[in-house]
Amino acid sequence: MTLRNRAAIVGIGESDIGKVPHMTGLGLNAQAAKRAIEESGLKHSQIDGLLTAYSFTEPYFMLGSVLAEYLGIKPGYAGSLVVGGASPTVMLHHAAQAVSSGAANYVLVCAGENRATGMSRDETVAAMTAVGHPYFEAPYGVGIPSLYAMVANAYMKKYGTTREQMAAVAVSTRNNALKHPNAHMKTALTIEDVLNSKPISDPLNIFDCCLISDAGGAFIVTTPERAADLKQKPVHLAGIGEAHTHEHLISAPSLTEFGATQSGQAAYTMAGLGPSDVDVAFLYDCFTIVPIIEMEELGLAERGAAGAHFAAGGAEIGGQLPVNTHGGMLSHAHAGAVGGLMGVVEAVRQLRGQADKRQVPGAEVAIVHGEGGILSSHCTAILTSEIR
Repeated sequence: MTLRNRAAIVGIGESDIGKVPHMTGLGLNAQAAKRAIEESGLKHSQIDGLLTAYSFTEPYFMLGSVLAEYLGIKPGYAGSLVVGGASPTVMLHHAAQAVSSGAANYVLVCAGENRATGMSRDETVAAMTAVGHPYFEAPYGVGIPSLYAMVANAYMKKYGTTREQMAAVAVSTRNNALKHPNAHMKTALTIEDVLNSKPISDPLNIFDCCLISDAGGAFIVTTPERAADLKQKPVHLAGIGEAHTHEHLISAPSLTEFGATQSGQAAYTMAGLGPSDVDVAFLYDCFTIVPIIEMEELGLAERGAAGAHFAAGGAEIGGQLPVNTHGGMLSHAHAGAVGGLMGVVEAVRQLRGQADKRQVPGAEVAIVHGEGGILSSHCTAILTSEIR
């Protein structure tokens, strides 16, 4: 079933970001949700659908039901999805299916955790190693950075991506984040800063790795017909696609070819658009190698060319194709699934023309890509400012 022009985003919200010790993960979700509802012009009682992801800082099994209880709503459509960092775009997919089929009228999508202040260093390290295969990876102490470092080394060897180009990803996103009033990081970054920062797992240094933040984000999905009566200009879902190739890296079919090609093609086909139509991109950037891979797999750059795009400043605001104008997970915020959700929030701002100093002139088409696991699950969404 095509979802082209059958769903729209009508409200967005983000919580306070950084270190917010007085708020729980649920509190951050609630703050973002309240801001999204108020921005849309909806009433709290009109929300009849709720989707959320997962939490490392909250002790709840049925997080969707708990969040509904916390927000004081009683939705007829609710759940929690666990697809790693791809969860927000997958939740957008599910929300669009729900409103287009009549299962719900207004679906609130939330994610967020207080990872900066709600987890100790030891708990964070333990969580990072838990992602490895419980029998064939985790016993050897491998962590998330090490697994992505394996991918980085393989990709650099095959396609010629350089260490300096990866560092440029961190610098580019930081420069964009400095224009965002709610970004976690507030200081400038240079290539030398990245290359000389603390080694984590070769070739990745600490500035090649995403943040650990307290943050929550939310958006609301409904039909275009209902959206026409609301406060904000709707942003339309033109196309969306998923691809799930593996869970653990030991089972990946390749260390250099992943599922963004398939999810991207499905989204482009549904939208009737192609890479050349994209005005601004929001690419999952848990490590600096990842948006380079995604940009190339999504056809936004030739193989081996995305690193040069970042190094030349092409991904910065005002560049040839701006990427992560909010600063991404490397500089804006990262707290579990909300890192990718903030890409949806920023895409909506850009397509409404509400991004202030970060605004990409004439932005009409945005691509948002989320990935979960170790480049395991992929979901690509194409959003437009008008129905096409």
